[in-house]
Amino acid sequence: MAGMGQQTPDMEKALAAVGPRLRDLRRRRGVTLAALSETTGISRSTLSRLETGLRRPTLELLLPLSQAHQVPLDELVGAPEVGDPRVRLRPRTVHGSTVVPLTRLPGPLQTYKMVLPPSRATPDPRTHEGHEWLYVLAGRLRLVLGDQDLVLGAGEAAEFDTRVPHWFGSTGDGPVELLSLFGRQGERVHVRARTRR
Repeated sequence: MAGMGQQTPDMEKALAAVGPRLRDLRRRRGVTLAALSETTGISRSTLSRLETGLRRPTLELLLPLSQAHQVPLDELVGAPEVGDPRVRLRPRTVHGSTVVPLTRLPGPLQTYKMVLPPSRATPDPRTHEGHEWLYVLAGRLRLVLGDQDLVLGAGEAAEFDTRVPHWFGSTGDGPVELLSLFGRQGERVHVRARTRR
């Protein structure tokens, strides 16, 4: 039986596969080393060395990576898949609105489903870095953007630079349900529409 300091050939093989698995996982999800470094607090050089096999994977490195990628630790080390594959979304209440994060990974765009109560009807415009895209699922959304005061119904979308003073909420007639895609400055959502013949 191998002692604590010794590693079997199977363990060596599993550890050698961690780096390429991490690199493939990060690339498939379109995450840069810089973004992953910012999320995990692990330096880019350490992440790069880990992915190329020049750094041994340790629990101290794998735990934050597991959290950042929102995958179980055993997936990073190649353990057989077991358990329930369903994602459990955890709604939060923020200023009386229900917010469900739909994006669990670091990356250029973050997606949320929101339900805004009718009481969220008094504009309070704010600005911040970024770009936002809103899609109304149900209800009527009031969007104040600069000097524009717009109402969007189900199936309508809006896209804007969040450096422009903005606010969105209910028209006061009832709750509004929407999807919000938020990206850093310069990121835009590309929507393609087909014309009718």
